[in-house]
Amino acid sequence: MEKLPVQKKRNYQKELEQVIAQNTANECAVPTLLLHSCCAPCSSYVLEYLSQYFQITVLYYNPNIYPEDEYVRRVREQRRLIEEMGANGVLPNPVRLLEGRFDSREFYEAVRGLEQIPEGGERCFACFRLRLGEAVRKAAADGFDYVTTTLTISPLKNAPKLNEIGEELAREYQVRWLPCDFKKRNGYKRSVELSAEYGLYRQDYCGCVFSKKEREKALAKKKDN
Repeated sequence: MEKLPVQKKRNYQKELEQVIAQNTANECAVPTLLLHSCCAPCSSYVLEYLSQYFQITVLYYNPNIYPEDEYVRRVREQRRLIEEMGANGVLPNPVRLLEGRFDSREFYEAVRGLEQIPEGGERCFACFRLRLGEAVRKAAADGFDYVTTTLTISPLKNAPKLNEIGEELAREYQVRWLPCDFKKRNGYKRSVELSAEYGLYRQDYCGCVFSKKEREKALAKKKDN
């Protein structure tokens, strides 16, 4: 049997750096970026890094978050972080926040039939597609140069899958996806440092009711042991 060619593992951080280098070399106007953010802690390093090269609009669209008061708390922290980073002069280009709608029914419809899938599997992929789909459509409609997400900064998130979904959606809506794996080059470590510096609320579960239950179960098991 003929062996299939082995696909080369992509280095998304290197691809991102190549995009930045190309834009810088062309001396073009600072490109615009619609950045989907999952939370303030994850966005902290991404904003510090990318605001050097892009005019960023943060899209906070996360209908997966449970319960609603948790959503309110997280979006409030996102707004505060942007304001304080701007006031501290650490954002070379201004950053603005665009809060998306919060309708949890959109999330439950997107993951219907996948409720029992463990964290990190197909249910999460459906959630990624829901949130990135909104970001890509918004980026295309409003004429942004690029679109991407902060989600890849988490060591628990599947960066290749996120980029795969993002690129597929971007092709469909004819907008440029900015490749990323923000955990690279100590990105996650830097986000932890910035979270401490700004006193950010760092949640202990991803966001949805299913991840919350899994976290509570894990904590209870740890306590029993």
